[in-house]
Amino acid sequence: LKGLAEAFDLSGPPKRIEVYDNSHIQGAFAVGAMIVSGPEGFQKNSYRKFNIQGDSLTPGDDFGMMKEVLSRRFKRLIKEDPERQGEQWPDLLLIDGGAGQVSAVAEIMREFGVEDIAMVGVAKGVDRDHGKEEFHVSGKRPFALQRNDPVIYFVQRLRDEAHRFAIGTHRAKRAKSVSASPLDDIEGVGAARKRALLAHFGSAKAVSRANLADLKAVEGVSVAMAEKIYHFFHEKG
Repeated sequence: LKGLAEAFDLSGPPKRIEVYDNSHIQGAFAVGAMIVSGPEGFQKNSYRKFNIQGDSLTPGDDFGMMKEVLSRRFKRLIKEDPERQGEQWPDLLLIDGGAGQVSAVAEIMREFGVEDIAMVGVAKGVDRDHGKEEFHVSGKRPFALQRNDPVIYFVQRLRDEAHRFAIGTHRAKRAKSVSASPLDDIEGVGAARKRALLAHFGSAKAVSRANLADLKAVEGVSVAMAEKIYHFFHEKG
């Protein structure tokens, strides 16, 4: 951490480093992830996941995603600890990206009146090779470190951990979406009725196409519930 402070001209070794990353497939199932590291190593109980909610974001808008994640993070932090007395405030933000991302993050921090937190953008080198990263600090020219500098390896570990956490969060969200069913949106259809309907018809799509008489024939489904299910799908259609 001392080497990190020297390399990035920080006021002292950081006690809390927050590293942010996004993960998505062409904008779908987009999530943001934040990991935390300090003198004791990774602080996994402080990791945070963010479901990207911006409806106006275009697919793959990493700038927009980062802005949403950081805005939500610091809006909550200011609300919970406006005097900045707690240990939840970072003294270094590590951002995946170059000058553009650093500038965007700096703008967000200005909006919240928090301009004294150091931030470093880490961009892959021209051949996207580990060890040739280019570092971006607001107000300074981009620079690189010696390939064998221990700070390089430390930053790589931080970024790899953020990427691992973001990918894991993204996969979990995608898996949950795949397993989700329109039956989950029908009031009164709990796990038992859902199983009965799927066992009887074979799929949620088949349930949606079933006529009222067939729905009434399902064990555990009352006449009233059959009518509710039928109207749910046919009114939507």
